[in-house]
Amino acid sequence: MNHEKRLDLVKKEVNINSSRKVQVDLNHPVFRYPGNPVLSAHDVNSIWINPALQVKTVHNAGIAVFEGETIMLFRSHLRSGLSVLGIARSKNGIDNWRVDPKPAMLPADEYDTFADGVDKKTLIENESGGVEDPRITKIDGTYLITYSAYHAYIKDRVRVSLAATKDFKTFIRYGPVLESDMRNVVIFPEKFNGKYTGLFRPNDKAKKDVGGGFTEIKIGYTDDWKKNNWKIIPGPILKTGGGPSAISDKIGPGAPPIKTKYGWLSIFHGVRTTMGGNPYVLSVMLHDLHNPAKIKVSNIPVLLPSNTDCRVKEVGYIHVPNVVFSCGALRRDDGSIIIYYGGNDTVMNIGVTHEDVLAALCERYAQNPLTGEMCYNLRSL
Repeated sequence: MNHEKRLDLVKKEVNINSSRKVQVDLNHPVFRYPGNPVLSAHDVNSIWINPALQVKTVHNAGIAVFEGETIMLFRSHLRSGLSVLGIARSKNGIDNWRVDPKPAMLPADEYDTFADGVDKKTLIENESGGVEDPRITKIDGTYLITYSAYHAYIKDRVRVSLAATKDFKTFIRYGPVLESDMRNVVIFPEKFNGKYTGLFRPNDKAKKDVGGGFTEIKIGYTDDWKKNNWKIIPGPILKTGGGPSAISDKIGPGAPPIKTKYGWLSIFHGVRTTMGGNPYVLSVMLHDLHNPAKIKVSNIPVLLPSNTDCRVKEVGYIHVPNVVFSCGALRRDDGSIIIYYGGNDTVMNIGVTHEDVLAALCERYAQNPLTGEMCYNLRSL
């Protein structure tokens, strides 16, 4: 079978909405929604009109379906620099987002709801520098939210913490999932062999931004998510750095894994250091349906940053150039997948893809999951 015919097998037509269909394939795996950004600081500021609540960014949102609507739990920088979490809602998950009148989660204080046994004083201190980058997983009838909590007075101190909700009004805080610096944690929406399962990317204090522990994603298990007693398997399931990959210098889990007929698809972020900085791209790996530690990973990223990912007004603020970053994605019944991603840590965007295309990239154009080396021969193509 020639290469052209192989490509034809994974061309998929997907619906953006009721009036627009687009095609995605191995050369163009993600189609950017023409209406991007779908949510910006301007949209939030028209609702949060108090000067203390005016924001400069809207990005890196956790996504869930609740009561027939799509919930976007977004991160925003207040003008003071503090990060908070807000909620926007859409009936179709694409447009007409409605912003809730107040932030959903501020840094914790004594008036918040805490799980039994939580050290309130320590948790409040842990979150005093801001709350960021939520991921949402529904399991056991509860929405679990992992989010980064920053300490205001200990430099670079970050703990990924856990909150739970059933109504997106009341959030019960359970505190740090681990007592170590952690930046990216996502939880699978199903148990494996009776255990809750998560993906973890710790911070590496020996490295400033890239390299070292930043190049590893690990897997962990627990019998009870409420107790924050995760056992992290020492060796990584994904390690990069071997070869000129677009994700060679930093990786991290992004959206919670999505179940498909091929396995669990994980959309994650990666970085390759350049003379112009550290551009963030989105890539994908495929977990075995029954053994999530067994993976195949695409050597080809699915989305690289472009000027279209951060459309702002002429006087608009841009936080971090050359970044696409996802904390949430949704699968539709037809196998299409909506990726919700932040552009330049400034605005929220949407991209559409299909499970057939993402799985094919992992199967046909893979890299070794523990060395980062390319698994296909360019000369034979």
